[in-house]
Amino acid sequence: MYEKLVNYAAKQLELDASEITPDTTFESLGIDSLDIVEMIMDLESELGIELDMEDQKITTFQELADFIDSNLN
Repeated sequence: MYEKLVNYAAKQLELDASEITPDTTFESLGIDSLDIVEMIMDLESELGIELDMEDQKITTFQELADFIDSNLN
């Protein structure tokens, strides 16, 4: 899941995927809450799941990947 997120973000933000590490924060790349919502909606559609992001404090790519993985199982 982590690789999928990195590739998605790199494509959407026109970044080199190697610039993104597990500890990279969304804020450090200029990703705002609207961008995160859009990314989550795209992933929900692609994966056929619904993610409840309410009350989640997710700030890094690894945290988001872990959260999605936990909802897939």
